[in-house]
Amino acid sequence: MTFLEIMKWRGMIQDVTPGLDEYLAQNKTKAYIGFDPTAPSLTIGNYVQIMSLTHFQQAGHIPVVLMGGATGRIGDPSFKDEERSLKTTEEIERNLQHQKEQFYRILNFESGDNKAIMVNNYDFYSNMNVLDFLRDAGKTLTVNYMMAKESVKKRIETGLSFTEFSYQMLQAYDFQLLYQNYGIRLQMGGSDQWGNITSGTEFIRRNLGEKAYALTSPLLTKADGSKFGKSTEGNIWLDPELTSPYKFYQFWLNADDRDIEKYIKIFSLKPISELDELLKTETDPRNLKRILAEELTIRIHGEENFKGVQKVSELLFNNKVDKDFIHQLTPSELKAISGEIPSFTIAKEELTSTDLISLIVGEDKIFNSNGEARRAIKGKALAVNKEKVTDNEFKLDLSHVLQGKFVLLENGKKNKFIVEVQ
Repeated sequence: MTFLEIMKWRGMIQDVTPGLDEYLAQNKTKAYIGFDPTAPSLTIGNYVQIMSLTHFQQAGHIPVVLMGGATGRIGDPSFKDEERSLKTTEEIERNLQHQKEQFYRILNFESGDNKAIMVNNYDFYSNMNVLDFLRDAGKTLTVNYMMAKESVKKRIETGLSFTEFSYQMLQAYDFQLLYQNYGIRLQMGGSDQWGNITSGTEFIRRNLGEKAYALTSPLLTKADGSKFGKSTEGNIWLDPELTSPYKFYQFWLNADDRDIEKYIKIFSLKPISELDELLKTETDPRNLKRILAEELTIRIHGEENFKGVQKVSELLFNNKVDKDFIHQLTPSELKAISGEIPSFTIAKEELTSTDLISLIVGEDKIFNSNGEARRAIKGKALAVNKEKVTDNEFKLDLSHVLQGKFVLLENGKKNKFIVEVQ
């Protein structure tokens, strides 16, 4: 299958300029997508476009990541209801460095004749005089042409600053400079970028007398119409410090059944023939979600973190796990668990000198009163590291502290808590 046939099967083509399929068939091609570092990490929303670059690379072509060190300082107005708040230079630079590291883990920049390339558009403009920019770039497009773009028209009534209005010009000039300096013939992006991308092909046609190509993918939405990439708690980040591997895994498991076929086609790297067979024969969407969740968690967070996710899930959802299972948990697995269930801290000195009831009664702890705690003990509902507590005078000691830092407490089968010992 050609690259465009692959993208069509995966449902990842919205608009494409004529002649691209023929050009790709005859040429190993460089294609880029721009990413503005306006957030502290890449998200799974960004990952849709990263998959376009991944499929492009797998088809034998050369993907190019354009980091928006310059455009990130401006802010893309495309289909935003109001003016963006500008990030500080320090924030942009910090975000950019972190996102670069993430890209190097996701795409192949190391080997092969189609290894990925990374460029920062700040290098284009950092030493450019504003007068030179206006002479070289500003004369290319008319204001009427720029105003006709859908992304601009939507903002005219609510207000659009010259700063954000100029974004289209910068992105278009990026494409021209990438064409001249790196031989890049194709720009890809989400469908909301079609106006900006075709402004770039117009730059190349008018200023260089050459032809360049554009390809956009549909903006991914959930079955209920909401924006893809967010949970009820906010963004799903690719950074494990911002979204734990467990929460990342759970996002895919909790996806709407109606969305799973779409997600598998976009995000799975299994051969299309295998995916086609899987989608025809697997009738339970829960199994499809598990298969995709495992593949993506391993790809983004690694095999070791995925094993940790499995153990967290086992502890949280399987009431048959025993004390041996608890004592075999690693520090990182216990830390992951502490992020998913209620937790509180206790000083080591307090742990060994105070009875258990005194430690677990109070605001933001397990019980509101001593009487409530005693009733739980009497009813054999309270457990420490999967061992039932039967004595109101029970005290913890250091042998109860898992990996030198954690104690697992349970009140019944469903109410689990982690105590972090400091």
